[in-house]
Amino acid sequence: MEKKQFQAESKRLLEMMINSIYTQKEIFLRELISNASDAIDKIYYKALTDDQLVFDKDSYYIKVIPDKDSRTLTILDTGIGMTKEELETNLGVIAKSGSLAFKKENELKDGHDIIGQFGVGFYSAFMVADVVTVISKALGSDTAYKWESAGAEGYTIEPCDKETVGTEIILKIKENTEDESYEEFLEVYRLKGIIKKYSDFIRYPIKMDVTSKRLKEGSDNEFEDYTEEQRINSMVPIWRKNKSELTAEDYEKFYAEKHYGFDKPLKHIHISADGAVVYQAILFIPENIPFDYYSKEYEKGLELYSNGVLIMNKCSDLLPDYFSFVKGMVDSESLSLNISREMLQHDRQLKLIAKNIESKIKSQLLSLLKDEREKYEQFYKSFGRQLKFGVYSDYGSHKEVLQDLVMFYSSKEKKLVTLEEYVSRMPEDQKYIYYASGPSNERIEKLPQTELVAEKGYEILYFTDDIDEFAVKMLMKYKDKEFKSVSSGDLGFEAEDNKDNDDADKNDHKELFDYMKGLLEGKVTSVRASKRLKSHPVCLSTEGDVSIEMEKILNAMPNNPSVKADKVLEINIHHEVFQSLQTSYEQDKEKLNLYTALLYNQALLIEGLPIEDPVEFTNDICKIMV
Repeated sequence: MEKKQFQAESKRLLEMMINSIYTQKEIFLRELISNASDAIDKIYYKALTDDQLVFDKDSYYIKVIPDKDSRTLTILDTGIGMTKEELETNLGVIAKSGSLAFKKENELKDGHDIIGQFGVGFYSAFMVADVVTVISKALGSDTAYKWESAGAEGYTIEPCDKETVGTEIILKIKENTEDESYEEFLEVYRLKGIIKKYSDFIRYPIKMDVTSKRLKEGSDNEFEDYTEEQRINSMVPIWRKNKSELTAEDYEKFYAEKHYGFDKPLKHIHISADGAVVYQAILFIPENIPFDYYSKEYEKGLELYSNGVLIMNKCSDLLPDYFSFVKGMVDSESLSLNISREMLQHDRQLKLIAKNIESKIKSQLLSLLKDEREKYEQFYKSFGRQLKFGVYSDYGSHKEVLQDLVMFYSSKEKKLVTLEEYVSRMPEDQKYIYYASGPSNERIEKLPQTELVAEKGYEILYFTDDIDEFAVKMLMKYKDKEFKSVSSGDLGFEAEDNKDNDDADKNDHKELFDYMKGLLEGKVTSVRASKRLKSHPVCLSTEGDVSIEMEKILNAMPNNPSVKADKVLEINIHHEVFQSLQTSYEQDKEKLNLYTALLYNQALLIEGLPIEDPVEFTNDICKIMV
């Protein structure tokens, strides 16, 4: 019997395909099952155009048969089969796809599409097999043929006996090596796991003979083995069912079965899209944050299926980073696959799906915010930080998408509020959206800088996340209202109220403040009378773009960039302490030096900044006590 050579590429191509294209050897079973499903689809399609051919779905199936004794694994299907010429054409040429040719020759309808569009999937069998044998009998043919190959050196084709139409692929499984155990592909439990993982939603039954134990008849403690044929796959995916057929429990069960999380999903989104791109998706918004969410180990992405076959566990291109908490899957017949189902071309169709998914997620979150506020706040406590990172990232290019989803704690409402809600309550004379930054709401509540803004009756947003102030710097404004920190040098209203007294204050106390500034050279850019303090003696404000809170965050980062805010020491000239400053300036400069150091360190502590010399600070306190 003559051995024929492969018509395309060489042994190097086959080796490269096996070693490079597929990252996991278990993929071979997915590929062979997908080919078997294609073969049954072809009979189904022919039945649509041939009145003499009746398609009885119950007669079509795929069977996986492991045999440890002979060390073989057989994948059998009752599909259309192949003639000698088709075996030669489809299996004799690497990267020749019979499914792709069939698809081009026939316009497929009625929801059935051919999965395999490239011809290398079959050859993945050589990752686990020394010899691959294909026995096939084509529909309408009286003769069956056997195709056999041991790899890139070539193949043989000869007539053989086979009574029924269909194909059997018999793999002679490789012997184990030090690095690889191939015997696992002869274990029933392992094969069942692979089928459930990749091929659970193939539309035809995938069967196996499974051995189980049961009590012997008439016995209470003696067991016997029995073997029965079982269907391994679910067949009908939940996402292809009508939404009206499904309950909340069905979605929760799917969430748990797919191991998307240990919690219950807060909300699900079921999408069936027809249009420029056709796809189905089920997305979940989790209730709780995954333990590794803010670590390098966390991997975003949705499961990606093509015609019910899993081709990627985590397709990160389907989700923007700011929605990386979303779990779920997408199934599409519109996607172009490259040479392996494991790697997806970054094409226009994938981008269309991703854009549509982004829109659906935002719409669902807005709906949750409007109609189920408590649930949204629960979600926001888990993932609000990620939304704010999204506002900040990529130079604020996503702020339009996210600005209506972010929330901050309100000084007036004593709860989380949206920017829309804040702006809707603003008095007519209020020009800015005011905020204060600090480690907690309780600490911010006590900040001296909030006094004047609160006295004016203006609402203050509390920023307690390290990302908050960076995010609003990117937002810049919301509905034409700019953001302004209560620690800003110019609050935007005090100049109008105190215009008459402003110049007088500057002139009256200029010498004192210049002297204090000299003592704090390099620490503050200015010392001046405060127009925001009411009951507190001192505070720090800032000039420029970097706030004190931003300084703390940036300096806590790796490589310590030593960023400094331009600080201003503000003195409350209506406080009793100021009288002591004036007296000491006129009578005891040594005491003024002590008071200046104490007030500066006091202002640092209020802001949560470290004092430069704690020992000196405690000694200064002792000096005023004696």
